[in-house]
Amino acid sequence: MIASIGPAQVLTKNIDTEIPSVLIHEIIDGKPLYRKGYREVLAKTKNVDDIMGSSSLQAFLITYLTIWIGKQIDDGKYTILTNEAGLHIDTGNNLAGDLLIFDNHILKIEKINKKYADVPPKISIEVDIDIALEGELSENAYISLKTKKLLEFGAEKVIWFLTESKKVMIATADANWQTYDWDTSIEILDGISCNVGEYLKEKGSEFA
Repeated sequence: MIASIGPAQVLTKNIDTEIPSVLIHEIIDGKPLYRKGYREVLAKTKNVDDIMGSSSLQAFLITYLTIWIGKQIDDGKYTILTNEAGLHIDTGNNLAGDLLIFDNHILKIEKINKKYADVPPKISIEVDIDIALEGELSENAYISLKTKKLLEFGAEKVIWFLTESKKVMIATADANWQTYDWDTSIEILDGISCNVGEYLKEKGSEFA
């Protein structure tokens, strides 16, 4: 799934060619952010399918978080959306979420359709980043930009799990953002906590 609801082709200012929208991962402030590896696809050294998937570690953690939270969450109160769930904030902002938790009073059943969700998640969880970092857009700048967009839209909490640094970043609108080692127990919501580092250690992973 991509966070583009525009036409099949998007003309950008920084690349003098038409870029297929399938290569766009998100749009923030009207600017398309392309998937990692998109330049290789344009150069025809890779196919689109080659860059669409997550790393096995990223997918492993997203699956763990989805199952772990799903086992404990009250599905009468909350709905979980995953698989790069599209989130439409406004005309110039379409995001993709690894794991979004919605209040059922906000994401009502009639809003679950063939379009992107247009209401804020209660909790947004991200595992790594999937865009090509170019120009002045560093990893920290992208994380900060996307997090601010989510909080301004109405998300109560944004959580990032970063495999390279083995850190967890937690952001809320009413408190300072906090960063922890990922072998720290992190509360998701309603007393549901997870510990990614501990889970990987239990599984015998070299990334614990």
